Amino acid sequence: MAHDDDLPTLARTGIEGLDDILNGGLTPDRMYLVEGTPGTGKTTLGLGFLLTGVAVGEVGLYITLAETEVELRAVARTHGWSLDPLVLFEMVPVDGFSEDHEQTLLHPSEVELGETIRDMMAKVDEIRPSRIVIDSLSELRLLAQSPIRYRRQILALKHFFSTRDCTVLFLDDKSGSGGDLQLHSIAHGVVSLEQTLSGFGAQRRRLHVVKMRGVRYRGGYHDFEIERGGLRVYPRLVASEHSAPYSDEAMSTGSGELDALLGGGLIPGTATLLTGPAGVGKTTASVQSMIAALKRGDRAAYFLFDERLPTLLKRSAALGMDLAPFVDSGQLSLRAIDPAEMSPGEFSNAVRAAVEVHGAKVVVIDSLNAYLQAMPNEQFLVLQMHEMLTYLGQKGIVSLLILGLHGITGDIRSDVDLSYLSDTIVQLRYFEAHGEVRQAISVIKTRTARHERTIREFQIGSSGLHVGEPLRQFQGVLAGVPTFSGEGTTLMTSRIRTEDLQR
Repeated sequence: MAHDDDLPTLARTGIEGLDDILNGGLTPDRMYLVEGTPGTGKTTLGLGFLLTGVAVGEVGLYITLAETEVELRAVARTHGWSLDPLVLFEMVPVDGFSEDHEQTLLHPSEVELGETIRDMMAKVDEIRPSRIVIDSLSELRLLAQSPIRYRRQILALKHFFSTRDCTVLFLDDKSGSGGDLQLHSIAHGVVSLEQTLSGFGAQRRRLHVVKMRGVRYRGGYHDFEIERGGLRVYPRLVASEHSAPYSDEAMSTGSGELDALLGGGLIPGTATLLTGPAGVGKTTASVQSMIAALKRGDRAAYFLFDERLPTLLKRSAALGMDLAPFVDSGQLSLRAIDPAEMSPGEFSNAVRAAVEVHGAKVVVIDSLNAYLQAMPNEQFLVLQMHEMLTYLGQKGIVSLLILGLHGITGDIRSDVDLSYLSDTIVQLRYFEAHGEVRQAISVIKTRTARHERTIREFQIGSSGLHVGEPLRQFQGVLAGVPTFSGEGTTLMTSRIRTEDLQR
């Protein structure tokens, strides 16, 4: 059995997320296939792979049968790269080059496939590179004219490269009919890049590792983006890979009455879902709980989908919960998310960075309704959210989730299975009493403590959320139309409203 010391040093791709998926990188001195339709980032990946090799002293060779050197250098400039350290072997004709130009000019349609292959081999023997990118296989496939001949030539190339101590990436634009199973069976590994359009918003790009011999990799789809500097890959979050010891001591919400409702407060490692109709106070309750953690010295991250950052900051400050000092000090990471522009994989990566880099102990997602619009297939999106919440739980994070419900009273509905996503459910509702619309709060379930089963009235004033004593004279709560039939003296007074008027 081979020891770790006997294993070869992996060839890093230069893309941190992809190397993470591959558990460190590619096995060196092997032949790989990177396939994807035009625009998915194959050329960017190939150039980044070669430049990563140059950074560690390896010689890189880019053989192009499809793009010109001018086009390649233009792509590199958009990423802030210089291709001067690489050897570019251009095999397409360009007018104006003299005979003594350092590049060899051939046209794939004017020569036999065998001659093209021999020219490649000659260039490899001349340069002796450690990393090679061949762009693209569609030209070789056209020259071969038959699957048998094409497979024989690719096998010949594989045998040749295996004796030259070089790692090779073949790029394929998938212009052939169906997938190139010929090369899939020959290549040591296959990475497939995809690009899709949703009904609205930016295009979604994702990749998956089709095969990788001798390497334990993370399967499934992984979102990625093409940014200045190369590809940014967001590995699919697997909660079971992340765990850490943490204290399970309850954290106060900043309200003794709300803590009593919850059976002691918010428990680290749990997800608390605050549900209710529009305007009932879900965000205020979440911000107040987060402020309590910030005042204790903990860090927090707030991901805002529903409203603009200035609106949240202004509204919170008006309620006596000024978030600006915590943002300025770096204790609070406050980020507005546009679900039309951000993929679910990128969002889960941002949450992970908030925990592992920023050190957040409290994570607020406001709200799940907007998050559910980030992907057309709602079922898979809920699975991703569950995986992310499991990850946060294993890290001992207090997660606060806000979910707006359809309707104000009566048949109030939710978009998701509440029990599947949360450990604790806090229900906020409107109710009618003595000709006024008031607000009530109750805890539907909690998995970690014995919570109160009472209903308490609450009010939102200039100093935040105030929770009153338990109210017993409710009717129709489970029917969705809670009404109060008790004496008015048992309700909260209007002192908060009076304070607001005086201010």
